[in-house]
Amino acid sequence: MAARGSLEIRRPWIRPDSASPSQAGGYLTVTNKGADPDRLVAARSPAAESIEVHAIKVVGPDIKVQPLVDGLAVPAGITTTLKPRGYHLVLLGLRASPRTGGRFPATLVFEKAGSIDIEFSVEEPGTIGKDILDEER
Repeated sequence: MAARGSLEIRRPWIRPDSASPSQAGGYLTVTNKGADPDRLVAARSPAAESIEVHAIKVVGPDIKVQPLVDGLAVPAGITTTLKPRGYHLVLLGLRASPRTGGRFPATLVFEKAGSIDIEFSVEEPGTIGKDILDEER
């Protein structure tokens, strides 16, 4: 677990993309125990060129994966889970292939709480992003 101010981060993990080894999906649970909302506005890692915060949006009969330009709201008193087929991080331009069972350093940046250093645990490769949605059809 990692914490800063009223935010607690639990179970950060990544899944390398089996279709594109230079990217991975990132997942975690963030609990805001405070009285004020916050926002996950960015993430970074020395092991990736960039990290984007993404959402899945239903558009008619289809589902679209898109970056959240303004970040992800973290309401007061709420636990928000980033997970496959939901809000998630996309780690792009991985500098080395994450190995199952390994660790992957990153920093989450929140609008109010500031930066929180975490380590993702690396799980088995699988599909991420749009491909995970196509797999369900």
